[in-house]
Amino acid sequence: MSAPFQHRRSAVDDDGNGLGYVLSLPDGYQDGPGPWPLLVFLHGADERGEDPAVLAAHGPVRQIAEGARLPFVVLAPQCPSHSSWVAELSTVAGLVEEVEREFRIDPDRRYVTGLSMGGTGAWALAARYPRRFAAAVPICGSWLRESAPRLAALPVWTFHGDQDEVIPVAHTDRLVDALRQLDGPVRFTRYPGVGHDSWTRTYDDPEVYAWLLTQSRREGAATTV
Repeated sequence: MSAPFQHRRSAVDDDGNGLGYVLSLPDGYQDGPGPWPLLVFLHGADERGEDPAVLAAHGPVRQIAEGARLPFVVLAPQCPSHSSWVAELSTVAGLVEEVEREFRIDPDRRYVTGLSMGGTGAWALAARYPRRFAAAVPICGSWLRESAPRLAALPVWTFHGDQDEVIPVAHTDRLVDALRQLDGPVRFTRYPGVGHDSWTRTYDDPEVYAWLLTQSRREGAATTV
């Protein structure tokens, strides 16, 4: 994986904790003052490790690697092989802060998305830091319905295949039902006949990125679901 990606590493402490990551800047970043929306992408379990090239297998990183020009600063950390996103929530949050100190990021337009293990991570990160994100797009993940009150004000568009045998769609059903009971701004796309790979279709859909860009934490901004 080469340009337009920057390959970096963020160290947390002297115990070897930290995250490698890739970063992509949108067209026009160098030409104007910004600020720019930030899209945090959390990969699935198979992409854990120390090789950033594998992050181009799926999601926004694949889109960019294949020539797409997404209108976000895209931040894709890589989870260590011995860990999971749920264990790295504080590290990811610290990485976002680090990137924001260096790049012109709009604090009202931070978004998080992820697939499978990363879908779980997207739910968990949004639940832990609900006021830091303007929207979330978790794909075929699983999280606690008890987190619904923390997510109730956050626009969410979630996706899951109804034939998923790895993370059954019931996991998303439960959390979506809990959010709807709280009148949360949640949108759920259930793919009939689709197994675990509900992410390729989702990330190939321009409407997903367009929807994200309508979401902002600024008072009075659009939050259409």
